Amino acid sequence: MDEFLLILKALSDKNRLRIFYALFSFQELCACQITEFLNVAGATASRHLSLMVTAGILKNRKQGRWVYFRLNAEDASLEPIVHWVKQKLGHSAQLKNDLEALNRIAVIPCEDLSRKQREGSSCLKNR
Repeated sequence: MDEFLLILKALSDKNRLRIFYALFSFQELCACQITEFLNVAGATASRHLSLMVTAGILKNRKQGRWVYFRLNAEDASLEPIVHWVKQKLGHSAQLKNDLEALNRIAVIPCEDLSRKQREGSSCLKNR
């Protein structure tokens, strides 16, 4: 029961639900891409991602300087939650906007994205 509560708590935040939903379409995203589409500080995105990894919702891997996140496909107990979230949020305008933004973000090299974030600006226009 404690593990289930940890998962529910990890999904009880709008930005964490946005990350969760984004990873349905983008099997893997770099932390800098997630930071960009959430339009939050890197530390804030990191805190959200850490909570989701601790809850077992996400897996991560490091490749050089970059940390990539994906849904934890190894945990079959997450399948009903994934299905429920897709069903309930599939028509959300916010999530559709997120996916459109991520399509633009995904083509930007992580190095450029991180440099822009360090400069305090966004790589996306018309946000």
